[in-house]
Amino acid sequence: MDAASLEFLAPLMFLGLVVFLLLGYPVAFALAANGLLFAGIGITAGLFDISLLQALPERVYGIVANPTLLAIPFFAFMGLILERSGMAEDLLDTIGQLFGSLRGGLAYAVILVGGLLAATTGVVAATVIAMGLISLPVMLRYGYDKRLASGVIAASGTLAQIIPPSLVLIVLADQLGASVGDMYKGALIPGLALVGLYLLYVFGVTLFRPHAAPAMPASARTLHGSALLLRVLTTLVPPLVLIFLVLGTIFIGVATPTEGGAMGAAGALLLAVARGRLSRLQLTQAMDSTTRLTAFVIFILIGSTIFTLVFRGLDGDVWVEHLFNQLPGGVLGFLIVVNLMVFALAFFLDFFEIAFIVVPLVGPIATKLGIDPIWFGVMLAVNMQTAFMHPPFGFALFYLKSVAPKSIRTADIYRGAIPFLVIQLFMVAVVLAFPQVVLRDAPPDASSVTEIPIDIDVDPDAYYLPAEWR
Repeated sequence: MDAASLEFLAPLMFLGLVVFLLLGYPVAFALAANGLLFAGIGITAGLFDISLLQALPERVYGIVANPTLLAIPFFAFMGLILERSGMAEDLLDTIGQLFGSLRGGLAYAVILVGGLLAATTGVVAATVIAMGLISLPVMLRYGYDKRLASGVIAASGTLAQIIPPSLVLIVLADQLGASVGDMYKGALIPGLALVGLYLLYVFGVTLFRPHAAPAMPASARTLHGSALLLRVLTTLVPPLVLIFLVLGTIFIGVATPTEGGAMGAAGALLLAVARGRLSRLQLTQAMDSTTRLTAFVIFILIGSTIFTLVFRGLDGDVWVEHLFNQLPGGVLGFLIVVNLMVFALAFFLDFFEIAFIVVPLVGPIATKLGIDPIWFGVMLAVNMQTAFMHPPFGFALFYLKSVAPKSIRTADIYRGAIPFLVIQLFMVAVVLAFPQVVLRDAPPDASSVTEIPIDIDVDPDAYYLPAEWR
């Protein structure tokens, strides 16, 4: 086989991965098996240097020894403990009492609690399920439109995807070779802006369709005066302290993300013990779920590493660069196409899968173009957030349907999610048009780059191994 065959083998390898995924094979094993299969084909045809496979043991060890990834089990454990301690229920009840006299008050409460839970748990499934069980029946009881109630709950749950300590931000920072702390800082304003836009949308609904979001009746607002103040202090202060403990120490540079996650996990245990809601069963379940999630991420990363090593060995990176080089518009064209690709893949793939398959392919190109990795990562994170809201495969919609009353049809959840999906896409456009939202200052000047260079020379070992291995 000649060089022309080598050019043909890389796209065939990518197509093979798509086939494996469509057949329903687990992503981690599909990535690894596809990589080893085409490595064998390349070696047999004399198109792949078998010595490249000698780097695999070192890369796998580099993944396991990567201290950045250690933050994932800490934050996952913190979120699971808080979810089981009843914090979501207490926050919804308290904030619902505060805003209950306003039209749309319960919807405001759900959005604000979604933001608070996102800043403390970082787990979308836990947030959506908890708020679906607690707030959806209450909103329906007081006459809320089914679509609005469903959309508010699903969208608020996805805030855990973008508001720190988001797990996907950790993964993106690792894949792009960026600082997790800087990624958290960059994502903070877009995340809070989404909260504000959700609140603004609900306010608009109350103006034009007041019957869709009525105020709570006076009989339901049982807390007043000092009793309400005491409830606010005892319910809101502990999670706010935990947020500062986790994010504040990271932002001011006192703690690394891994250390912040460890403090958050310890703080979550203390809060659960103080509430008297930490049983041995809850602790065991949280540890089991944390172990499963961590193993899931690590195995996907190992499979992705095998796939990427072989893909680059077959000049797949050159093939990808040629594809993007044919795009008009330079940097802007590259960013638009990448965002459209991520948006389309989000119909079918989980955000972890997108991060481990797509980002290693487009990340080096973005680096060569002078695109700031923090800006690029936050933009992708906001875009990946739509994966949870896509009808018909949005995971947040599935989570909500699993706990929704029978009166809520799947079509109601889908139609309720569409306005919030549009808001999320609008935020992607804002981050793309105004990098200062993420970077707080002007990004590196890449305006002079009109096309993507083909002679990108990226050392795979330097890019995919943590700093101490470079």
